[in-house]
Amino acid sequence: MNKITIAIDGYSSCGKSTMAKDLAKEIGYIYIDSGAMYRCVTLFALKNNIFKGNEIDSERLKGLLDSIKISFILDEQSKKPLTCLNGVVVEDNIRNMEVSSHVSPIATLAFVREELVRQQQQMGKEKGIVMDGRDIGTVVFPDAELKIFVTASPEIRAQRRYDELKEKNQEASFDEILKNVIERDYIDEHREVSPLRKADDAIVLDNSNITIEQQKEWLLNKYKEVAKV
Repeated sequence: MNKITIAIDGYSSCGKSTMAKDLAKEIGYIYIDSGAMYRCVTLFALKNNIFKGNEIDSERLKGLLDSIKISFILDEQSKKPLTCLNGVVVEDNIRNMEVSSHVSPIATLAFVREELVRQQQQMGKEKGIVMDGRDIGTVVFPDAELKIFVTASPEIRAQRRYDELKEKNQEASFDEILKNVIERDYIDEHREVSPLRKADDAIVLDNSNITIEQQKEWLLNKYKEVAKV
């Protein structure tokens, strides 16, 4: 069977990672969470005092970029991929509000994007992957056979993020999360390097008012159409 590349792009907190993970598991593909890679760099920057207030010491970060090793391992119990930073599992650490509120400025840095795109393209050389992010269909894999662009209203996305954090017993404020979602949308759409936009040949999925099961069925059908299985 010919393997294809599946690129899932869209706004923050649309559930892109969950849908990409589920689809990859269903069809036996490798899942790569590109957003988690940017969150790892952000976590590293926060832990190493590279942020001075809201300003980034970009020269220092550039000098330390070679010491940031990102990898993914499979959780034996849940069978879900876990993100590792320099060999340490950081899956929960990279999902907190501190990282969420600092990740967009990190993702605007051209040298960070260049390095992570290089790593992502290397991971996807053999096809048979599902990758989600902001610029997968436009920059990382412009030739991907299936491109999905996911959207939902800011309020619904903020509610999902709020529920997710509360479920993990993390502190959460709906108003703060909504503000963060709107700010991230603006930064992602207006950055100079690889801004968030729908690829011309991407299929739009607005998942504001559909169930997880409906979404899974829709995605699987799109995959079958393109992969001809």
